[in-house]
Amino acid sequence: MLCEVSGGTLRVTGTDLETTIRTQLPVEALSDGRTVVPARLAAEAVRKLPPGAVTLSAADGEIEISGNGPRFAFRELSVDDFPAVADTEPSGGGAMLDGDTITQAIAQVSSAASADDARPILTGVFFEEENESLRLVATDSYRLAVRNLPGVAPQNGLVPVRALRELGRSIGAPKVEVTIAERSASFRSERGSLDARLIEGTFPNYRQLLPEAHQGRLSVSKEALLDAVGRAALVAEDHIPLRLTMGPGGLDLAVQRQEVGGETEHIDGDYEGEEITIAFNPRYMNDGISAISDDTIYIDVVDALKPGLLRGASSDDFLYLLMPVRL
Repeated sequence: MLCEVSGGTLRVTGTDLETTIRTQLPVEALSDGRTVVPARLAAEAVRKLPPGAVTLSAADGEIEISGNGPRFAFRELSVDDFPAVADTEPSGGGAMLDGDTITQAIAQVSSAASADDARPILTGVFFEEENESLRLVATDSYRLAVRNLPGVAPQNGLVPVRALRELGRSIGAPKVEVTIAERSASFRSERGSLDARLIEGTFPNYRQLLPEAHQGRLSVSKEALLDAVGRAALVAEDHIPLRLTMGPGGLDLAVQRQEVGGETEHIDGDYEGEEITIAFNPRYMNDGISAISDDTIYIDVVDALKPGLLRGASSDDFLYLLMPVRL
């Protein structure tokens, strides 16, 4: 990390050339200067110091981090070797969003993004215009997460999910300005900025996957369902499907693993439609349930071979589409 002290402000910059984060804070500076510190070691050193003031100094090729007794000394890295990154200024054309809302929205959809770098298009979150509002979409081809943010300016671009996951803990603030340009996305707040290079390519046509109707709908407690899926996961692994039978009175869950055993249980709920049995990956289902903020969840199904749709009972702002597992 490049650390620059000037005029009573410490400015820190970190980059991997795909994502650049800048943040700053007021400090009591004895002298101005610049140095490059090893990021992981410096962050962990500060985290493990006792509560109180922290002192950072650099001299004669050595960086010292100390506070209330402990003292860390690391080799200083070359300022000249730190990558040159453009110091962009806000364009003024971005959307000003509530910081907690955009952070929550990113957390909700990011679990559905792929971690497979061989499929880069699926490792991002798609920002797009939807009825003059902002929509965030992510998919790994097995599940799809959609979150709508009403009342903000439309912006389009595919932003790497690994960059977005840094937003809340790096520059999270009450207000965040979001700007999507031709090749990059910028997020700015009073704490600093995060700039990420957009992923090139065309995001999948996810709209054709969203069901227009359902044949059955289960209304169930989020807490009860999450607990039940968690218990089933003790037996199941990712490749062991969780069988759901929906009918009058609620939901029956069952999982069977040949070399271990099984688990079954019933959850009370309200169901509309013909009885149906469908199976899902338990981890993917757990991710979807966890991302929903409502206390009551709807599970909409068409048949055993078509995706199921999870959402909160009181809001359509977040949708989680889950591909079934063939039994």
